Amino acid sequence: MTRTVPAAEFPYALERVGLVMEPLADEPLEAEGVLNPGSGYGPDGELYLLPRLVADGNVSRIGIARVVVEDGVPTGVERQGVVLEPERSWEVGAVNAGVEDPRTTWVSALDLHVMTYVAYGPLGPHTAIAVSSDLRTWQRLGPVRFGYDDALDVDLSMYFNKDCVFLPEPVTAPDGTETLAVLHRPGWDLSEIRPSEGLHPPGWVEDTRPSIWISFVPLDRVRADVGALAEWRGHRVLAGPTEAWEELKIGAGPAPIRVPEGWLLLHHGVTGELVGSLAQQQNVNYAAGGMILDAERPWEVLVRTAEPLMTADTDDERSGIVPNVVFPTAVEEIDGVHHVFYGMADSKIGVARLVRR
Repeated sequence: MTRTVPAAEFPYALERVGLVMEPLADEPLEAEGVLNPGSGYGPDGELYLLPRLVADGNVSRIGIARVVVEDGVPTGVERQGVVLEPERSWEVGAVNAGVEDPRTTWVSALDLHVMTYVAYGPLGPHTAIAVSSDLRTWQRLGPVRFGYDDALDVDLSMYFNKDCVFLPEPVTAPDGTETLAVLHRPGWDLSEIRPSEGLHPPGWVEDTRPSIWISFVPLDRVRADVGALAEWRGHRVLAGPTEAWEELKIGAGPAPIRVPEGWLLLHHGVTGELVGSLAQQQNVNYAAGGMILDAERPWEVLVRTAEPLMTADTDDERSGIVPNVVFPTAVEEIDGVHHVFYGMADSKIGVARLVRR
């Protein structure tokens, strides 16, 4: 049974630290913003962000930037180039292209950084996987393949899917298999592909608002062939929108953190008015909240916040390409303190300190 508690009673809080990255005026690759980064520690022990760099025409690449840390606080970045560009046929359409919104997880059981990213190709946005040992050279594993589950009457490969992120440690799946668990968010609206279809969810889905799902990848299969990271199965709903600040949809944020209470998952909730499923929105509000997942059964939510932990309150969060957005996508420990990196109005990157109450 999930408990919903006021934000003040949730065991963790977010405290703003400041702005760490904003677009350079003379950099064409950043003309429409730097946002929604992945992150990780490199072999050199330095902390890096993997920001989404957006050029004119909403064409996205994934860059790499060393985080400048002063007295344990991230204060800026040193840009070091681009690590992933839209180059494959399934990342480039006739009038669009992009590799977007990376979420990265260091999976020690594989000794690899595992990245999910959104490939914005000819059939719209679909999640893809890449892996790296050094954050600089990434091996593409291709678009995610969703195992069909007749009991659910759903082929998740039909739908757009975003906000995907792996848990950092193996877990025992409901079928007793040692697996890597991954969170994701299918959307049931097929109108962008075939206008006459509109919402086309499985018949048993009563709430069609985009929700967080969890799937699994058997660890022994990945150890035999790393390409299995892109083959997900055992799908089930983890959490849907329940509160006023999540009225339109919710989605997972950074890789969940193992905490004494279980797994801490930061997530976003959206209110306002959505116009289509692919357009850059102008009348929405993105806020950040939290959930605690069961340590042994991470498909069960123990506690979640009734209100956001953070809303778009500063000028950088309220004004940008998409106004009124805080969008957490990365979390890293610096000198014993976890810091959360988040997109600000789809234009800049901020950082907040994660504190235990």
